[in-house]
Amino acid sequence: MPLFKKVLVTAVAASAGLGSSLSLAQEEVNIYSYRQPFLIEPFLKEFTEETGIETNIIFGDQGLTERLKREGRNSPADVILTVDIGRLQELVDAGVTQPIEDETISANIPEQYFGENNQWVGLTSRARVFFTSVERMEPGEIKTYEDLADPRFEGRICTRPGDDAYNVAMIASMIAEHGEEYTKEWLEGFKSNLARKPQGNDRAQVKAIRDGVCDVAIGNTYYYGKMMEDEEQRSWAESARIEFPNQEDRGTHVNISGMALAKHAPNEDNAYKLMRFLTEETAQSMYANVNYEYPLNPEVAPSDAVAAWGEFKADDVPLSEVAELRRRATELVNEVGFNN
Repeated sequence: MPLFKKVLVTAVAASAGLGSSLSLAQEEVNIYSYRQPFLIEPFLKEFTEETGIETNIIFGDQGLTERLKREGRNSPADVILTVDIGRLQELVDAGVTQPIEDETISANIPEQYFGENNQWVGLTSRARVFFTSVERMEPGEIKTYEDLADPRFEGRICTRPGDDAYNVAMIASMIAEHGEEYTKEWLEGFKSNLARKPQGNDRAQVKAIRDGVCDVAIGNTYYYGKMMEDEEQRSWAESARIEFPNQEDRGTHVNISGMALAKHAPNEDNAYKLMRFLTEETAQSMYANVNYEYPLNPEVAPSDAVAAWGEFKADDVPLSEVAELRRRATELVNEVGFNN
């Protein structure tokens, strides 16, 4: 049985006058999460305050799908939270989820953000954008993902490793748009334009802009908000602007965070209460204002900070197609030696 982190403990009144024969059943829901603790603990705290249901959580950077398979019917997991369409599809392909059938959730989240047979549901979106130097780049100097391979930007681009989940999804969207042959050539050109070996996370790329290592970085929008509220990292964000790629054609690549119902959820009723909560106004507003993500509930607006980045056209390629192309995207990254 896994050792859960107790995110919040429900207080239970006790009295010496109560006989030992009285047993109080504890209301709880067990969560497996790929999402970082600081991103979701505020929501879980609010959920417990509203419902009295304790949340027990295991965080993992990787391996949760394999853990669910290994645990099988004995798994204590009720709800799985993750980022990236690929990880959601990985859970489905592993057979560790079950359909989410609930009128409230269906009313709160648009149909296009449900997986096949409702095996997962999206919660928020984030755009994969360019961060460009305010000192060394003019706005609009780089316009498209295709421009990442333009020789004009030789030695001027920084990015995470190519086989990172966020980049894999972006590359998969390129395959969906242009096919494998074009995408492989594009990756080779992209690699030729790198200022350094792919490394670090999205924030590290923006720091590299501040430090003069590169002029263009690729990253998810919400990191910009997180850097602006961090005293140490604010100067990184201030050195760069957000630019949304491909606004004159197909639109900017968008990925999601989402949730799935574990196949053998032992606390299914409480799992549904949590999943409903995560799609409703309170949690969706917290996603917007605390995490700088785009809510998928259309009744909830982005935060003022996010809205200030401007409206943008999103790529409408189905996320299911992006998920299907992830393996080939990873293979192309390896074929061109992108990370070397």
